Amino acid sequence: MDLIRLLAARLERLSVDSIWARRASGLRRSLVKAIEAADFGNEYPPEQLDLLIEHSFDILRRAAREIPDAEAEWKRLKAQ
Repeated sequence: MDLIRLLAARLERLSVDSIWARRASGLRRSLVKAIEAADFGNEYPPEQLDLLIEHSFDILRRAAREIPDAEAEWKRLKAQ
């Protein structure tokens, strides 16, 4: 559950400007449901947890690709 909590927190931090933020919102909601189920002692299907984890990492990877390379940008600006 620690990993699921971490993923939910990371998905929440995606920039609203990211095209992935909207998709992350629904996925985060599902992660929170899984966390709440665990907190109340209910077991969440492991297959669904695996899928949620996979999708979370996929969205985070794709969102990370949108982050500009600050070092490359700085070098480009200095060269001008």
